[in-house]
Amino acid sequence: MSGTNTVFNSIGVVGAGQMGAGIAQVLATFGMKVILQDVQPSALNRAQQSIEKSLQKLIEKGKVTELAPVVMERIRPTTSMEELGNVQLVIEAATENIETKKRIFQQLDDVLKESAIIGTNTSSISITELASVTERPEQVIGIHFMNPVPLMKLVEVICGQLTSEPTLEQTSMLLALIEKQMIRSKDFPGFIVNRILMPMINEAIYTLYEGVGSKEDIDRGMKLGTNQPMGPLELADFIGLDTCLAIMQVLHDGLGDSKYRPCPLLKNYVAAGLLGKKVGHGFYEYPSAKASQ
Repeated sequence: MSGTNTVFNSIGVVGAGQMGAGIAQVLATFGMKVILQDVQPSALNRAQQSIEKSLQKLIEKGKVTELAPVVMERIRPTTSMEELGNVQLVIEAATENIETKKRIFQQLDDVLKESAIIGTNTSSISITELASVTERPEQVIGIHFMNPVPLMKLVEVICGQLTSEPTLEQTSMLLALIEKQMIRSKDFPGFIVNRILMPMINEAIYTLYEGVGSKEDIDRGMKLGTNQPMGPLELADFIGLDTCLAIMQVLHDGLGDSKYRPCPLLKNYVAAGLLGKKVGHGFYEYPSAKASQ
């Protein structure tokens, strides 16, 4: 898992959170120069530390053959959107909020060269709607990586109503280069993976909310009873409870079915700032995460 490619020699990633950092890491591991943009310098610093730590683990396991500093040299952090002006493709990986993403898309549309593709890592929001705020809807596409990006092979690809065949072909080529497995979804709320996964997580939260079982028994039951590697409440903590809530709201609003109504307990946890592993506390506590803040 290393080397240099010349097809996509420069790619932008907007958003230096968990997903953006993971995407930047994978691209750089496969020889691509990455401009990692975020408005917060602190987010860029955390991303660099996270990438270095992740690379070191993969190197120790023999899954990455280059030294971490060599890979890190390919990632250039910046707070300036203008520095993305010459990239061939940008992957937006900002928070799962449609207004935030629309603002970013408008900025990118102004900054990028005419031939550049705008990809989005959204896990639930309409690609067609995001593309509508640009002058290049045919060059907008959903590229939904799974978390953690360096370890998960799957990428969900979603074409908007006007996404062109060349845009899809170039995206497919990129994913082949970085050794990801692609599935295609139509542009419906939640796409494939989260359309199925999030209602299960939401139902697990309802099960806890209604006192059917303890959090430990709910997770143990799903792990041992359905052979899942992680229980749904633990998985929700790992994803981020704010992200889970945002996706459930997109499903509920977009599909209009009461079965997608977010559990009140999920809303309460998010309102209380108990967002999961990234803040050190969700359904479970994560002391190491708290210590690193």
